[in-house]
Amino acid sequence: MKERGFDLEDRLIEFAVRVIRVAEALPKTPVGNHIRGQLSRSGTSPAPNYGEAQSAESRSDFIHKLKIVLKELRETRVWLLMIVRAGLLKPTDALTPLLHETDELIAIFVTSVKTAVKGRP
Repeated sequence: MKERGFDLEDRLIEFAVRVIRVAEALPKTPVGNHIRGQLSRSGTSPAPNYGEAQSAESRSDFIHKLKIVLKELRETRVWLLMIVRAGLLKPTDALTPLLHETDELIAIFVTSVKTAVKGRP
């Protein structure tokens, strides 16, 4: 179980690094700067929040922290979609797979939250 947790944490850290790279590639315009800041915050948040979940004080605290991870992943997905639709960056070898990874991580955490809630006493 510990190994799976580490793999997911590492995956979230790699996700954050990829988000940072996309954020840094955004144009240096007022809109680009705004989205860069928002994307940077939401896209780097899941990894440390997942780390906090690993030392949750209770099942309820664990579920709460997983829900924060999920919320931040969903927000990141919306910012990435806005970048594509606004044409701020072209769908590239970096952006398209990042959107796919975001969807996979969301699915993982939706399932994790459901499992944790189901096991709640």
